Formats: sequence, structure tokens, C-alpha cells
Amino acid sequence: MPISVEIVGGRSDAFDGVFSYFEHVDEKFSPFKEGSEISLLNSGRLAPEDLSDDVRLVFDLAEKTKWETDGYFDVRSPKGPIDPSGIVKGWAINNAAAIVRKSGYSDFFIDAGGDIAVGGRNERGERWTIGIRDPFSKAGIVKSISLNGGQGVATSGSYERGEHIWNPKAAGDRLQDIVSITVVGPDVYEADRFATAAFAMGRGGVRFIESRPELEAYSIDRAGIATMTSGFPKYVA
Repeated sequence: MPISVEIVGGRSDAFDGVFSYFEHVDEKFSPFKEGSEISLLNSGRLAPEDLSDDVRLVFDLAEKTKWETDGYFDVRSPKGPIDPSGIVKGWAINNAAAIVRKSGYSDFFIDAGGDIAVGGRNERGERWTIGIRDPFSKAGIVKSISLNGGQGVATSGSYERGEHIWNPKAAGDRLQDIVSITVVGPDVYEADRFATAAFAMGRGGVRFIESRPELEAYSIDRAGIATMTSGFPKYVA
């Protein structure tokens, strides 16, 4: 996935640390790399008790999210293999943000595959502004939002990667009611894991996000009609 990092005043070693971390996460968690722990686990070449601490932690976080979403978040696909991508990305971006802060920088922007963590202000001293892409037009932006430092935003949808999210409660549900849902959270980890679950809920996803006071959402259905949570307008730039 495309990754872009902006660190205001950052030296090259700060950028190197972030990209090295993302490479490490990809090698360990990618279900598409034969030697990753996830691929080895799915193929039976690695026993669950031999998983690394990071993978165990992510699986624990996934189980917590599954419970919090009434089963709408599940890292096990209907066909059986495990794919933790729905939680790993936000978790990894959040960890990368911590690496930047530990390096001594507070103003930054990290975007990995459209999920974003921000800290502080941009180089002009302004709040970071992020565009929500039009799911029907690659060049279009439907809304611009402005975030406080430390917050995160994540979008789940079918317009970029096709149908890669499933409804754990109805294996045959093709999830065609909505095409994207963007969630703003206190950090990108929270935004990402709940965006995935909310998309799996279909039209009920926005209502679920509305029930969580720390989150806001903007959903677009297949007819191009948008629905947002009551607190989302405060982020519109």
C-alpha cells in the first residue's frame, strides 16, 4: 500500500525509523507473504503457541474488538484463513506515530493506505486538513476535514480493493449497501478497527458509530447519498 510521511523539521533518521517499522510489520503480518507469521500459521507450519508477542497482542486486540462490535469484526474469513489486516494497519500507524514522537517530533502526518495519524500542526502552523475521497471518482473529494493533533481517521470501503470485507454474521452478504465509511477517532487505531466493523454492518454502521461518543463517521451509500453522525460536522473544514 502507498505510505506517505511528513514530519515538520524531521531529519532523515526519523523517516528511516518509520519506514523500517512498516517493513517489519509487513514481513510479520502480511497474509500475502509466504514467510510471514500469518501465512505460516494459516498453512499449519507455525503453531499458535509459537507466535511472537506482537502477533499474540494483535490477536488479543482483535478478540476485544470482536466483542465490542457484537461479532461484526472478525479476523477469520468465512473460508477459514486468518487475515488481521483490518486491525494491523491502524495499530501499526499508531505505533509509527509513537516512534516519531520518541524521536522528538510532535508535528507530523502519517498516511498508510488512506488511514491517517496526525500530530500537532502542519508546517504553516495550521491544523492538518484531510480530504475524503469520492468513491465514484478517483480524482474527486467529497469532504475535507480538519483534525486536532493526536487524532486519526480511517476509511473502509469497496471502491479501491473491491469486496475484501465480509459480514461475519452472513457469509453470503456482499455488503453493497454502502461503498465507504470514514471514521474519526481519538487515534488511528481506534478509527481503523471500528471503521472495518462499521462497514461490515452496512447501513447500521453509522448508528453503531453514533453510539460511541469518542467516534464520528461519514458514510456514502451506493446511490451516492451521505449519512453522518451528529458530531461529524465539527470536523468539516
